[in-house]
Amino acid sequence: MHKSSSASALGPGGLDLTQAFFKPIQQTAPPSPTKRHTKVSVVGVGNVGMAIAQTILTQDLVDELALVDVNADKLRGEMLDLQHAAAFLPRTKIHASVDYAITAGSDLCIITAGARQNPGESRLNLLQRNVGLFSHIVPPLAKYSPDSILMVVSNPVDILTYVAWKLSKFPSNRVIGSGTNLDSSRFRFLIADHLDVNAQDVQAYIVGEHGDSSVALWSSISVGGVPVLSFLEKQQIAYEKETLENIHKAVIDSAYEVISLKGYTSWAIGYSVASLARSILRNQRRIHPVSVLAKGFYGIEGGDVFLSLPAQLGRGGILGVTNVHLTDEEAQRFRDSANTILELQNQLGL
Repeated sequence: MHKSSSASALGPGGLDLTQAFFKPIQQTAPPSPTKRHTKVSVVGVGNVGMAIAQTILTQDLVDELALVDVNADKLRGEMLDLQHAAAFLPRTKIHASVDYAITAGSDLCIITAGARQNPGESRLNLLQRNVGLFSHIVPPLAKYSPDSILMVVSNPVDILTYVAWKLSKFPSNRVIGSGTNLDSSRFRFLIADHLDVNAQDVQAYIVGEHGDSSVALWSSISVGGVPVLSFLEKQQIAYEKETLENIHKAVIDSAYEVISLKGYTSWAIGYSVASLARSILRNQRRIHPVSVLAKGFYGIEGGDVFLSLPAQLGRGGILGVTNVHLTDEEAQRFRDSANTILELQNQLGL
């Protein structure tokens, strides 16, 4: 596919009209070398990839956006559709190509491409197909943007983040999975809805696997700075553990519900990943529950495994993991989550 991008070549024969249209002022200097040009590449222009691209554009996070996909026609169509919205968006150069050279010099590479599970297909077989797919995605991204940060959104995100880390040979702080950032948002929404407060005033995390074995950290939930469970105990307000488990189950089931109703999820993950991109690109040093190399945390010593933990994000990627307190039960569930992933991971032969 021929590379296309926004350009000023509108005159006869592709003549660049910029110099004719604008008259330069005198005694000028070239742009300051300290001015940073921010570039993000998104691999995969399906529903998730385009929701991420659209959200990043509307939030004015990048100067340049590169899109990559194997489907050349859809890729060009998506690029043109975004370019045609230029009058309503912050100025951003938008490129698209099937050639990974388009991603050169990216600050952040976001991978959303992944194989879909066939009817009756085992999880291991799906994983092996995704490993094959990633072997064609990650090495060229690492080649053209050796200083970039890799963010994996494709599912199963924790194992594929490990795969991306192995294939890229990047340091672990520069390989991140979107993990349970969205799960935690759903968790905060359900708690806020339960208490009739704003979700932004709820501090709550889901950790571990992005999936059925995720762990809800009830012990660390606070609303407006007030620890919820200890408050209920001090006020001698009875609550049932089953109620808490039902809220966590609703978090796990919510994605399945959206998929059963509309066929896929897109907008929530788009906003989730854009929030991670903002924290990284703007060096916000905000804390997000994302998939990180979890070896050495909470008794995980059996092997290299990526799981979600509350981590501080900035220009360097993962700046550190918060020392959040886990109860003995939560820590055990976290280790069980790790064992679930390691069992599959060890069969991949990486």
